[in-house]
Amino acid sequence: MTQQNLYLGIDCGTQGTKAIVLDANSGKVLGLGAAAHTLISGANGRREQHTQEWLDAFTEATHRALQQAGVDGQDILGIGVSGQQHGLVLLDEQGEVLRPAKLWCDTETTPENERLLHHLGGESGSLERLGVAIAPGYTVSKLLWTREQHPEVFARIAHILLPHDYLNYWLTGRACADYGDASGSGYFDVRSRSWDVALLRHIDPSGRLEAALAQLIEADQAVGTILPAIAERLGINPNAVVSSGGGDNMMGAIGTGNIAPGVITMSLGSSGTVYAFAEQPNVSPQASVATFCSSSGGWLPLICTMNLTNATGAIRELFELDLNAFNALVEQAPIGADGVCMLPFLNGERVPALPHATGSLHGLTMTNLTRANLCRAVVEGTTFGLRYGLDLLRQTGLQSQSIRLIGGGSKSPVWRQMVADIMHTEVVCTEQSEAAALGAAIQAAWCQSGEPLASLCDRCVSIDPASRTLPAPERVSAYQQAYERYQQHVASL
Repeated sequence: MTQQNLYLGIDCGTQGTKAIVLDANSGKVLGLGAAAHTLISGANGRREQHTQEWLDAFTEATHRALQQAGVDGQDILGIGVSGQQHGLVLLDEQGEVLRPAKLWCDTETTPENERLLHHLGGESGSLERLGVAIAPGYTVSKLLWTREQHPEVFARIAHILLPHDYLNYWLTGRACADYGDASGSGYFDVRSRSWDVALLRHIDPSGRLEAALAQLIEADQAVGTILPAIAERLGINPNAVVSSGGGDNMMGAIGTGNIAPGVITMSLGSSGTVYAFAEQPNVSPQASVATFCSSSGGWLPLICTMNLTNATGAIRELFELDLNAFNALVEQAPIGADGVCMLPFLNGERVPALPHATGSLHGLTMTNLTRANLCRAVVEGTTFGLRYGLDLLRQTGLQSQSIRLIGGGSKSPVWRQMVADIMHTEVVCTEQSEAAALGAAIQAAWCQSGEPLASLCDRCVSIDPASRTLPAPERVSAYQQAYERYQQHVASL
């Protein structure tokens, strides 16, 4: 029997934490575990979480993954952590969490973001200075909000951490940040790969925020070794190395083998993301494109749409359909849904950039108002949003031979075919749909073993051959017409 080489990959998301056990020798995922989180929501756009839930879920998911893998936790050589981007965790001098974490989907700080954007000279000024246009979900407006709404909390800040940084701190006692996740904070310059200290001084001239910044480390560097008490709690080897980790999109890139130009990763989750590796920070003049750093030593230009399976799910619930019945209706309707066009902006939208938009239906007649057409129109509408974003990425010079599809929507053959035809590109799914947790485990192996990242990805990221989907010319041109109609409706907004 060959020697196993075991790593733990953790993905702490909005809805829950996933853990996987990877054998980096065989490239196989041996076990998977999950545990849920709850959300604190307010009508004013507040979206927060208690960090203690992350720690409990981390522990539970790890125990389940080790149990399913049937391995001894003492054999785990390293841990990598992927976290939801843009969240804010504040700690005091003792390392205690000062208040619930504000998340990426929190819009309570929109007024603060607008003031900061004005200070930077609008979107173009923000792009020029930081390489990204700060948006309400980014971390920076959460700092200004805390200073104004909770001055007593602000006065005690000793560490500013992103969610995955906080989990690394819990594991090792060291406050670090990686370039990938840091580039979504809004106080980081993606071109020079450094903190924008002057922007933090603008928020707080006392220098408290500057002093609370985490130390930046390279993607292949270790944060440290796991603390003995935490190793015991998790049931793993106390000599396990904790890698730099990163944001969920950065880890998803590694977990889909997207570490060199030519591959595009597209995630069909509650929100949609499209991203690709770049060797240079070619910052797009379009504010919708976020040119983040990757967690593999390059850059990761990315677009994110706010409405995807949450919009298709809303139509499913309206008609009380299960997934199979919904997909069957989508297939019944023709391309372009008989002229029915849905702009599925139920949450406002980031790409196209329409933050205050609402959803709408266009082109309805007495004959085309059917359940099948409405079901098809919502899937087409969300996918057109991704095409809009992909076009923006292609304008920065990105080439794509294939799209690697992940997320819940990727399991639908109907949707896969639609993506291939609308993007005019071959589509394939990876075997491991938990791409962020897999990427975190691969990064841990890279950090601990020193083996090149490319050879680890070759061995550990496998394509599901049965999912390979090619575009068909006649469908490509039919979708192109429907997409142009969608663009006209968007332009009228």
